Amino acid sequence: MTLHLYFARKFAVYFASVFSILFIFCITADLANQLRWYGDITDFKTIVYLSLLSAPETVYTIMPLIMIFSSIWLFINLAQSSELVVVRASGRSGIAFLTGPIFVSFLIASLVLTILNPIVAVTSETYLEESNDLKSGGTSVISIGSDGLWLRQGDVDGYTVIRATSANATGTIFFNVSFFTYLADGSPIQRLEAKTAHLGAGEWRLYRVKQWPLTKHINPEVNSTTLGMLKIPTDLTQDQVKDRFEKPSSVPFWGLPATIEQLKSAGFSARRHEVWLQAEIARPLFLIAMMLLGAAFSMRHTRVGGTGMAILLAVIFGFALFYVRNFAQVLGESGQLPILIAVWTPPIASLLFGLSIILHLEDG
Repeated sequence: MTLHLYFARKFAVYFASVFSILFIFCITADLANQLRWYGDITDFKTIVYLSLLSAPETVYTIMPLIMIFSSIWLFINLAQSSELVVVRASGRSGIAFLTGPIFVSFLIASLVLTILNPIVAVTSETYLEESNDLKSGGTSVISIGSDGLWLRQGDVDGYTVIRATSANATGTIFFNVSFFTYLADGSPIQRLEAKTAHLGAGEWRLYRVKQWPLTKHINPEVNSTTLGMLKIPTDLTQDQVKDRFEKPSSVPFWGLPATIEQLKSAGFSARRHEVWLQAEIARPLFLIAMMLLGAAFSMRHTRVGGTGMAILLAVIFGFALFYVRNFAQVLGESGQLPILIAVWTPPIASLLFGLSIILHLEDG
């Protein structure tokens, strides 16, 4: 038990070190990107704020690479200090080295899913809102709820709140739409009801419209008008709508099932969110697999030679499996592969690959 705790503690320390180093690197790299994108339209304080919001999602994405780098660092250090030789000389197999790190990997994966995931969801959502505000001048807000879709557009003179019961899968046509227009001080101006609303380049095209004036001393119903088609200028874009509803990382893991149902009810495709949900469930398995892969190539005595090549192979296979996993998810999102196959095949294959190398080394 003491030996397992020793290896577990060392792996936890190395993981914390790699995590910290890469987190600082991600913030620094992202700061340069934010300066390039928004440096001309906002101040440096806001740029730093955007970088801090964006960095957690980046670190969350590369968590499998953090795991394999930590594993390589641990076992190379144990080999150089001859601790691997001492433990093997005591009659213990290589599996004794792995029990502690496997437990820590599972614990880290659990914390990633239950604690880091909600943090990333909040920071990702906030970053999306802040960046959209900078792009559109702080006028566009998009959300979805059990009662339909809600959008907001406007400028310094006023704003319009838009509600639709549903939309098509591309976010270009909205059904049973209401437009409520207000002055900047919150005074209502008019209300519009349309059977459909088409979002185009810089404008809404409303069809089968009824219009009610809401200014003071005017009877709305008496002065209402009916129009076949009406155009309304807008700063909203199709990309903004799609980004808002197609980015599952901005939804906490526990909220994904409800979001999937809301998207389906609103007419949007929820396949990307369904793939993401399965990927989050499979994440602990993939993180453990990456730890085992790092151990498989680096759990060897330095006197054997070829340590540098072994580390290089571990890194290459780690990156390869990381990108294969991401590519498989893309195929799942596009419908070219069934969701379960696209999501679960890479982590299971990675786990079996790492275990097979370790068992082969033990037999050899």
